[in-house]
Amino acid sequence: MTLSLVLLVIAVALVFEYINGFHDTANSIATVVATKVLSPAQAVLLAACTNLVGALWGTAVAKTIASGLVDSGVVAITPQVLICALLGAVVWDLITWWWGLPSSSSHALVGGLCGAALAAAHDNWDAIIWWQGGDHFWQGKGLLPKVVLPMFSSPLLGFVLGFLIMGAIFAFVSLLSSRSGRLQKLSRPRVLNGFFSKAQIFSASAMGLSHGMNDAQKTMGIIALALVGATSSGALDDLPGWLSFLQIHEDPDRQFTIATWIKIVCAITMAAGTAAGGWRIIRTLGHKLVKLHPVNGFAAETASASVILAASHFGIPVSTTHNISSAIMGVGAAKRFSAIKWTVVERMVWAWLLTIPVTALLAWLMVRALQALNLA
Repeated sequence: MTLSLVLLVIAVALVFEYINGFHDTANSIATVVATKVLSPAQAVLLAACTNLVGALWGTAVAKTIASGLVDSGVVAITPQVLICALLGAVVWDLITWWWGLPSSSSHALVGGLCGAALAAAHDNWDAIIWWQGGDHFWQGKGLLPKVVLPMFSSPLLGFVLGFLIMGAIFAFVSLLSSRSGRLQKLSRPRVLNGFFSKAQIFSASAMGLSHGMNDAQKTMGIIALALVGATSSGALDDLPGWLSFLQIHEDPDRQFTIATWIKIVCAITMAAGTAAGGWRIIRTLGHKLVKLHPVNGFAAETASASVILAASHFGIPVSTTHNISSAIMGVGAAKRFSAIKWTVVERMVWAWLLTIPVTALLAWLMVRALQALNLA
């Protein structure tokens, strides 16, 4: 392992973070743009700022990516492995961005990491931590409790929450309309749209904050993982004093803190990517899936942000894409099931299901190619 390889890992990781920013911009701003509460430029600025704050808030997800999915005792996580993992995720992100499909950057990275590690371990499946520790299944770490289970449960929860919040709003408005005088006036569409237009700015901010808390931390984990490996191998022993911040030591329990400079660099990179926008995906989420009004956008963003913030607290790398998409579907279903454009949903579901296996295969093939060339 050389310093140049370690720096290359950091560079590729930041490229992934930038792409994640513009690929997943739609997750936090599609609804607020579709409802015309904010202009696209205003929405992108809001998302960039809230992503920046969220990325600096906590490191539980970063630690899951760095030490909770691949067993470093079975396979050496070399810079080559990490580069292949990141490139597998980048390729899939760019393909789905071009098609305008809101796929998951989170699952793309997880798939790439697992596929690359599996190839590096010569197909020894023990290299993947499937489930480890915890009195209950969902309390442990590993691919099954931290990725596979949330992959299905979090979108379902987002759908249910979106449905319930929208249903509660409908019930409250119906109650107001049955009253007389000033209460009845509050149920008028113009008054409701005015209120939820303002409320949606707060729900969109919560969405951006949750996206930063979850998605930005994944790249933090990859960079920290590379630096821990380089430090333990001695590759960073001869660094000049002013570069000593690159050294990160792992404790006996294979846990480590995420350095502040990693948080700041990743946060700024994601914010820059977010500012670049992701208009192809915005059109799918904000316009093609369900026709949205401010009240619908507020309900969807509130539901999705609630799920993602809870997952981030427990270090679960969930998909922002899956959650906001399913929340929008739940809101649409509360109006009527026919309000959802199911042909668009079908395309999205295929992208969701294919993300982990495709990125795992891409990364596996890249590592195998490097092995054939004696470069890994």
